[in-house]
Amino acid sequence: MKKFAGLFTAGMIAVALTACNDKETKTTETKAPEAAVPAPANDTVYLYTWTEYVPDGLLDEFTKETGIKVIVSSLESNETMYAKIKTQGAAGGYDVIAPSNYFVSKMAREGMLMPLDHSKLPVISELNPDWLDKPYDKGNKYSLPQLLGAPGIAFNTNDYKGTDFTAWGDLWKPEFAGKVQLLDDAREVFNIALLKLGQDPNTQDPKIIEQAYEELLKLRPNVLSFNSDNPANSFISGEVSVGQLWNGSVRIAKKEQAPLDMVFPKEGPVLWVDTLAIPATSKNPDGAHKLINYMLGAKTAAKLTEEIGYPTSNVEALKLLPAEITQDPAIYPTSEILQNSYWQDDVGDAVQYYEEFYQKLKAAK
Repeated sequence: MKKFAGLFTAGMIAVALTACNDKETKTTETKAPEAAVPAPANDTVYLYTWTEYVPDGLLDEFTKETGIKVIVSSLESNETMYAKIKTQGAAGGYDVIAPSNYFVSKMAREGMLMPLDHSKLPVISELNPDWLDKPYDKGNKYSLPQLLGAPGIAFNTNDYKGTDFTAWGDLWKPEFAGKVQLLDDAREVFNIALLKLGQDPNTQDPKIIEQAYEELLKLRPNVLSFNSDNPANSFISGEVSVGQLWNGSVRIAKKEQAPLDMVFPKEGPVLWVDTLAIPATSKNPDGAHKLINYMLGAKTAAKLTEEIGYPTSNVEALKLLPAEITQDPAIYPTSEILQNSYWQDDVGDAVQYYEEFYQKLKAAK
């Protein structure tokens, strides 16, 4: 998945929406129930989620069980999703969306999300309590967690050992000159510098953000590339042997038999969660609740995690998953790691400072 949190202001909404409209959205749908007449609106749910989160056949059973057809649109970034829903207003047609946690808080504050009816979501009892009731959505009023992202330091096991990397600051070592891959994401990159400096990775203080930028300039000679578009591929090809990677990408590399592993530094990772939520403009909230309950259910959740590698929030799904996923701490962070982690949050207008300094960092030599 490609995630980024760039400079995104009200003036950019129209630009983002235009770009979205210019590029045809990939839309798929499950087989509709056999009928002589078109299904009424309440028998259709419109799902807007990350491209890889609906592998073939994932929703077939839902349509068979409920008679509800699901039309799926591909989500490419939180920013584009936000712009599209914001601009559509009351005319918006999506029923279920998949914002990352730091956009849940933003959208909830702006009245863009519908409160969930927990009585229609019995699957909540199967969800990992360590993932619930977090600061971005206290009481899970507006969202439920689906998949967990955790960045760490990945390395080629033919060249390095896990003990070679204990802190984010290890990436600054001179022996890694021109060898390090970083994720192409302003917040992900600034997170490691802020943690190295002992600062809050969700800081909104321009001075501290600038300090992190100065620290990253010291790292710049070590950086070979910035990559969030299938970042595992450069490890699989052997182009890169050390760098920043997401846990789901580790699973992809290991499926390809790449000699790769990953550790989480002592400062901990900054976690993100992709959630499921209902826009305030949903035309079929009852069907939306049914779809969320199905997608987070153990059987569906296990199938998705096995396909794309990111840990599922459903603890019952663990019984259905192979040990090579659930017992690999690089893919499934331990409870100790989760407790020693931060959650990425919305930084409001301060995002402009992150993005401005990030662009300067990428342009630096």
